[in-house]
Amino acid sequence: MSYLFLAGAIIMELVGTTLMKYSNGFSKLAPAIGCIISFIICFFFLSKSLQNMSLSIAYATWSGVGIIASTIISVLIFKEGISALGILGIILIVGGVVIVNLFGTVSA
Repeated sequence: MSYLFLAGAIIMELVGTTLMKYSNGFSKLAPAIGCIISFIICFFFLSKSLQNMSLSIAYATWSGVGIIASTIISVLIFKEGISALGILGIILIVGGVVIVNLFGTVSA
């Protein structure tokens, strides 16, 4: 169940970030309000995932998947480019998230 809450947090973070771009520096009211609401829901889901999940795993996954997905959104929706080094960085992030999820925590 923790991973479902984490997935919800990631989705809402992506919605919030996308709406932040559409809000044009919070000058457009509807996307700005949507952004704030999305982030409130995001942090609620993230906090629920932390009830039964290690902080290091949850945060690494949340931020890593968020970076990867937001890069894809920026390229596909906003037509922003990405360099070869940017792609290498994404690959390294994926590797880091996998390593943290597989080997990142030790039981006390």
